[in-house]
Amino acid sequence: MAGGSVGAGGGGAGGRPGPQLDGLFLRRFLRLQAVLFPGWPSPAALMFLTLLCVALLEQLVIYQVGVIPSQYYEVLGNKDFSGFRTLTAVALTLIVVNSTLKSFDQFICNMMYVSWRKSLTEYLHSCYFQGQVYYSLHVLREDIDNPDQRISQDVERFCRQLSSMASKLIISPFTLAYYTYQCFHSTGWLGPVSIFGYFIIGTIVNKVLMSPIVSKLVQQEKLEGDFRFKHMQIRVNAEPAAFYRAGRVEHMRTDRRLQSLLQTQRELIGKELWLYIGINTFDYLGSILSYVVIAIPIFSGVYGDLSPTELSALVSKNAFVSIYLIGCFSQLIDLSSTVTDVAGYTHRIGELQETLLSLGRKKNDNYSEAKASWDLDSSCSGEDPAPRDTAFLLDRVTLSVPSSGKLLIKDLSLRISQGNSVMIVGNTGTGKTSLLRVLGGLWETTRGSIKMLTCFGPRGVVFLPQRPFFTDGSLREQVIYPLKEIYPVSGSADDERIVRFLELAGLTDLLARAGGLDEQVDWNWYDILSPGEMQRLSFARLFYLQPKYAVPQLDFETSRGGKMGAHSMREDETGEGC
Repeated sequence: MAGGSVGAGGGGAGGRPGPQLDGLFLRRFLRLQAVLFPGWPSPAALMFLTLLCVALLEQLVIYQVGVIPSQYYEVLGNKDFSGFRTLTAVALTLIVVNSTLKSFDQFICNMMYVSWRKSLTEYLHSCYFQGQVYYSLHVLREDIDNPDQRISQDVERFCRQLSSMASKLIISPFTLAYYTYQCFHSTGWLGPVSIFGYFIIGTIVNKVLMSPIVSKLVQQEKLEGDFRFKHMQIRVNAEPAAFYRAGRVEHMRTDRRLQSLLQTQRELIGKELWLYIGINTFDYLGSILSYVVIAIPIFSGVYGDLSPTELSALVSKNAFVSIYLIGCFSQLIDLSSTVTDVAGYTHRIGELQETLLSLGRKKNDNYSEAKASWDLDSSCSGEDPAPRDTAFLLDRVTLSVPSSGKLLIKDLSLRISQGNSVMIVGNTGTGKTSLLRVLGGLWETTRGSIKMLTCFGPRGVVFLPQRPFFTDGSLREQVIYPLKEIYPVSGSADDERIVRFLELAGLTDLLARAGGLDEQVDWNWYDILSPGEMQRLSFARLFYLQPKYAVPQLDFETSRGGKMGAHSMREDETGEGC
């Protein structure tokens, strides 16, 4: 729920431990990898294999470049000018090849980022927009903060950070194995053992330093979403806020959220300081350790029979091997800050994934899956044999508020049939809107059963919420919504019908303001329409769809205007009154 209280994603809510680098992180990370790599041969898998090949070639070239200084010592020591020219030409060629491979490495990583973001975002969208999952997530669940931020911003950062690590991670096993062998061959067992011990100690220290950063990063992202939501709230409700002269109050409340966010960021920076100290310390210790490893066989007399020139060349070669092996481990340690970011985003995205899957699996006993979306086929047959003129059949329905359990309706039996108008009236809080939510499949009943014997859409029932919904796009798309989104290539609608329905709804001037039915506008419809115009445009949409049953949720004045418009529409279309 956007802007909600700190839930599981915030860490530490209700005494629960915050997100850590633990088994839960590993399970969530592996589930996300199954989305990023859906199978073979997927584009992501092919790019990953290509990246591995390029990285291996790059390492082969790097090794050849790395041993060139030792060869320079040799040709310069022997004053071999011909060998010097040949070596320089080879070095320049290797440098060009290495630069090209490194560029391709970065290019493939960037392409993987785009592919991963596409796969993960589309997967989350498919879960998010399944049935009424998005409604349940925003309205009925309070434990998931800022789902929009998790799908848009967190996914983007997760994929970008993961792609920046990909090349180093996939090549590390190969480079570590090869340079460990080379180091053992050059320095004996003491060299590899010292370097591996150094890496193990560095890993343990960084693990201790990273754990508190992960939970703090998750909390920071939650507060970032809350701060953004506050600004969006002002943007959407700028006019009512201005009528209340709420600038000063909202300024204070927005600054309060900013201060909370900045305080968390300061705490995060403080925790990251110790991690950076650890990373930099191990980087510099690694450079010293490489020379210690090289010095051991020299001072022990292993190379006592070599000339100074030969010793210089050998020291240069062995130094490259030891330094590069330590550099491979140092690169993995340097990834600690990136790993903490990936871990934080993994927990937030993984938690959202688990919730979406849970909501998607939850079956609504009162509505079949086929009736979760609009039915635009030629027939609207239900699963149960029932009278064709019946829309809803309620049998001893009891309804309570999902969040609080407050009883609203008890033992209600009702049949809603074609030709009969039903008006639900009552005081505020008596369950009028809640009953419509149950009829629309948004809420479940506490007890009893509801049978919907028609379908959603133009040939069945259309719900008209009190707060209209408008998508982005042209005026035509607002009137025929959501038909064009379902059939995007179905052809243009009847312009005369749409114009006539706009006239019936009293929106003739809106056509001129929008520049025509098909002019793509860049404004927000909520910003340019008054509340009355919004509901009138909703009626124009209802007139266009002409459903068998309409369930409006409106106040008295708007309902009266809509009823008059609907009466005119029926007379205009059929010559009969409602």
